[in-house]
Amino acid sequence: MPSNMASLLLATVLSFGLILISTYAFQLIAAARHRLPPGPLPLPVVGNLLAIGRGSPHRSLARLAERYGPMTSLRLGVVPAVVISSAAAAREVLQRHNASLADRPVIDAWHANGHRANSVIALPPHAKWRAMRRLCAAELFAPARLDALRPLRQRKVRELLSHVSGKAALGEPFAVREPVFTAAMNILSRTMFSVDLDSGPASSSLGRGLSDAVKEATILAATPNVSDFFPAIAAADLQGLRRRMRPLVVDAHKILDELFAQRLLDREACEPPKNDMLDAVLDKEHEEQQEGSEINRSTIKGLFTDMFVAGSDTSSTAIEWAMASLLNSPQVMEKVKGELRSVLGKKAQVEESDIAQLPYLQAVVKEVLRLYPPVPMSFYRAEATVQVQGYTIPQGTTIMLNIWAVHRNADLWADPEKFMPERFMDGDIDFFSSNKECKLIPFGGGRRVCLGLPLAYRTVHLILASLLHEFDWVLPEDAMGSGVDMTEKFGIVISMATPLKAIAKKKRDL
Repeated sequence: MPSNMASLLLATVLSFGLILISTYAFQLIAAARHRLPPGPLPLPVVGNLLAIGRGSPHRSLARLAERYGPMTSLRLGVVPAVVISSAAAAREVLQRHNASLADRPVIDAWHANGHRANSVIALPPHAKWRAMRRLCAAELFAPARLDALRPLRQRKVRELLSHVSGKAALGEPFAVREPVFTAAMNILSRTMFSVDLDSGPASSSLGRGLSDAVKEATILAATPNVSDFFPAIAAADLQGLRRRMRPLVVDAHKILDELFAQRLLDREACEPPKNDMLDAVLDKEHEEQQEGSEINRSTIKGLFTDMFVAGSDTSSTAIEWAMASLLNSPQVMEKVKGELRSVLGKKAQVEESDIAQLPYLQAVVKEVLRLYPPVPMSFYRAEATVQVQGYTIPQGTTIMLNIWAVHRNADLWADPEKFMPERFMDGDIDFFSSNKECKLIPFGGGRRVCLGLPLAYRTVHLILASLLHEFDWVLPEDAMGSGVDMTEKFGIVISMATPLKAIAKKKRDL
């Protein structure tokens, strides 16, 4: 009997090995036959996962592009993928073939509590997704609504400046990102629900609960998941990411239900409207009560959850990178502060209407987002087979647009590693135009361009200009010689591995 068991075990191992080798050989033959872009030879089972690494995948993929070209084929476990690392190839993906390449790859953790079915981030670009995008463009982020909420943003910035003034009075270095994060999140939450998310006395416990749930969810969403690389075993949820994500989605939706219920009670009590996004979606929901409408309570909860996940720290991270870059470049810092003095004079506070008169400040923001795009890579999925630059992208392929690599391409940018805002002073490139060259795409492009761009643009410029106008900034003494450590920490957004600490000084104190 032992001999028979040993023979059976040996036969099983050999059969499994033969299946692996056959599958591996078939994949290589299929890649050659379909004229896929060049790429490194995938290993059996894991494919090219080991070539990417976890620390800085955008950098690892950029190095692969240097060897194999601006379109690189990979196999992530069993999932075929193509990495796009040039503006020319990005233009074809985001413009010419966007109708076929605007789907999203399936992220298993996003299935938690059925969230993917109502996620504007994850849904394919079909009827429900189009209805959600229209709602955002026509109602939630419409210029008229953002203009109406301008005093709210100004008030939140005044609160930020008051907080920093307290830090300045102590004369000690402090982590810049913390108060900026609070201000940016409160601008978002006030725009959406008219509640704050910080821990101050005026904040809402519901808001804080939503903030905590979203912070943990973003960590889980950024964790590499074996279920995404081997979909056949996704149901097992081997890493438990979907299981851990579920209570977070449940909590977020419960909090949103409470916010909805309270607002409806306010309406019944004839309270004046808040004119925030919650009012807008309730009005829309009332208009579309007919059966079959794509916009309903579940859709709206999914949309609001996505907005917090996508906007949780992108603006504050961009501002921190900007402050760090300016502190490392005293000449640029003095130039942007000179522009502020020239335009604003003795004006007490920066207003959003001033931003249009500050072209160098705008150039600084563009240069920061070129060097440090908050989201370094964007992911798509081919709904049909297309030809891009002579290569085939088969249906079902994951497309990884390496925004970071495009932004540092030496064929597009002179001295691409150098912080040089002057490169944007001609005004030919902005975030809102179609940007046909696809040289500067920190917010993505095509059908999947960031929904929150109009609000993020206003928030980043207003907070950064206000901090520079109100205070002078210096590095702590121990950082004077070495400068700011610009090492990155990879996650859903690229943040600073060592949080920026600086000393704020009221101008009259100098």
